[in-house]
Amino acid sequence: MGRCAGRVPLLLLALVLRPWTPCLGAGSEKLSSIPTDKLLVITVATKESDGFHRFMNSAKYFNYTVKVLGQGEEWRGGDGINSIGGGQKVRLMKEVMEHYANQEDLVILFTECFDVIFAGGPEEVLKKFQKINHKVVFAADGILWPDKRLADKYPIVHIGKRYLNSGGFIGYAPYINHIVQQWNLQDNDDDQLFYTKIYIDPVKREAINITLDHKCKIFQALNGAIDEVVLKFENGKARAKNVFYETLPVAINGNGPTKIVLNYFGNYVPNAWTQESGCTLCDLDVIDLSEVDVYPNVTVGVFIEQPTPFLPRFLDLLLTLDYPKEALKLFVHNREVYHEKDIKAFFDKAKHEISSIKIVGPEEDLSQAEARNMGMDFCRQDEKCNYYFSVDADVVLTNPRTLKILIEQNRKIIAPLVTRHGKLWSNFWGALSPDGYYARSEDYVDIVQGNRVGVWNVPYMASVYLIKGETLRSEMSERNYFVRDKLDPDMALCRNTREMGVFMYISNRHEFGRLLSTANYNTSHYNNDLWQIFENPVDWKEMYINRDYSKIFTENLVEQPCPDVFWFPIFSEKACDELVEEMEHYGQWSGGKHHDSRISGGYENVPTDDIHMKQIGLENVWLHFIREFIAPVTLKVFAGYYTKGGGCKFLRYNCSIESPRKGWSFMHPGRLTHLHEGLPVKNGTRYIAVSFIDP
Repeated sequence: MGRCAGRVPLLLLALVLRPWTPCLGAGSEKLSSIPTDKLLVITVATKESDGFHRFMNSAKYFNYTVKVLGQGEEWRGGDGINSIGGGQKVRLMKEVMEHYANQEDLVILFTECFDVIFAGGPEEVLKKFQKINHKVVFAADGILWPDKRLADKYPIVHIGKRYLNSGGFIGYAPYINHIVQQWNLQDNDDDQLFYTKIYIDPVKREAINITLDHKCKIFQALNGAIDEVVLKFENGKARAKNVFYETLPVAINGNGPTKIVLNYFGNYVPNAWTQESGCTLCDLDVIDLSEVDVYPNVTVGVFIEQPTPFLPRFLDLLLTLDYPKEALKLFVHNREVYHEKDIKAFFDKAKHEISSIKIVGPEEDLSQAEARNMGMDFCRQDEKCNYYFSVDADVVLTNPRTLKILIEQNRKIIAPLVTRHGKLWSNFWGALSPDGYYARSEDYVDIVQGNRVGVWNVPYMASVYLIKGETLRSEMSERNYFVRDKLDPDMALCRNTREMGVFMYISNRHEFGRLLSTANYNTSHYNNDLWQIFENPVDWKEMYINRDYSKIFTENLVEQPCPDVFWFPIFSEKACDELVEEMEHYGQWSGGKHHDSRISGGYENVPTDDIHMKQIGLENVWLHFIREFIAPVTLKVFAGYYTKGGGCKFLRYNCSIESPRKGWSFMHPGRLTHLHEGLPVKNGTRYIAVSFIDP
């Protein structure tokens, strides 16, 4: 490999390098600025991960000149975050620095790339480097790695971080070259230990003139320093600020377990999102589907893992997606016997539009993880599958363009933001706790509420997401992504994905839909969705309230067929049908007798053949319906009736209303002014829902 550690004896070190003047005298001239074209950034990347592309985009934004080493090589420098290694990077630096060894005016900035972003430009870096006034400056760290026994050998530091971090360093080319030429170890030996031993040797440290960036003016290692660094918006720009030292680091390194924190900063720094400009990278590398002749093939994975309200509506919405049905394949896993009738009805409709439908039912007895692995593999094994779109049954996709929008955003993994109505509950987490569970990020509420709009790199997403087929067949080729220790399948997927270095994004650039609450769904009734007015009020209203109800208030859609008798739309036809079905299923009609043990006193003056809402457990739902939907109409049509004491005078009218409309409601005063009776039913059975309202 051309090692040349023996060429320059250590005893001659001070003679080989140009003598160093520790500081400028009071009368010395001010140093001239180093031209930015004399700065070369060097990094090592044996593969092009999402983190690499993010690093390169940040470098491009500031016009850095970057040289990438190791491209096309196999990585042999160690296995992971918590293991020693990285020697391959030093070996590659040793080889390349031979070409720059004699360029005394060239400044080399070495940095990691997978977990680093630039927050400032070359001019700022060089200015800070000159001000530090040393030939080589390494990043500083508050954590000693990998050999804690070396702590006492470090120089004492009164203010700032004491230990060396090899994730970033800057220096003049001859001095950097002299350091790396001393490497004579293996690719899987530890790079940080190598640099550390040079730094803690006082002879070498002084001869080469090495120091650390103790106050993080250039390099910020996040591990052990999360509480020190905050996001700062100023002059239309986003910066990461170290509030302990009041510095603005230029290179932010998410070393160790802090990659999620770096991803958070990367959502803003250097130019991804600002308060003035919003999301500046959202339209970078997007796809325009309107310009393609053939749409990408998408496998849609549908997962019904628990009894879920409004499932037929969910399945119907899949068929309303604005996407060519010939480009869709469908994988459905239904774990619930309760929903088999819904799946059959859906299949009978969908088979005429989607040619390939695979249904895995409860008889297969698959776990969630097994089913989700199977669905993902359904796309992975199909070379023609361009995207895998996973949707859980508790997702209400109200935007038919959802699939197109996600594809056009052109990310490896992206999810649409969906939330529970009126709550901060959503399908993503902005941060993780130390044990890997939910933690609220600083921007979570703003993203959920739409105060910050963009495409966000997040550590966890669930319920609905799109994955590129090529990603499943490359970075995510492992076929057991939903299993990890004792984690839930969604958490296992996200953890495995994070560790593969694949970014997961959430988009709130559009309204996509919402999440249902399934926790208290009771399936003991005949039409169980009728009871969902509390858990899922928006969906209940969409399903059961007449679509013209709002026109009562916006267009005065209230008829008055008789004096003080108001007629208006209230229920959908589905609500009428399901209420009737629920009552007939219960079947215990009162028989229209005067004797009625259900009421106080046991006697009914005007008996009807009825069933009380209380008998079927619907009373609380019905009363809430009265308060939410009938009371506002009451206030509108009888506004003056309740406002003056002493009451109003009404005369009896010879007025009949025939052929009442299904789903419409009569509202009229009671007592003596509006005594009424039902007209004879000439054909069929009349069902009415009656409430007596005390104003």
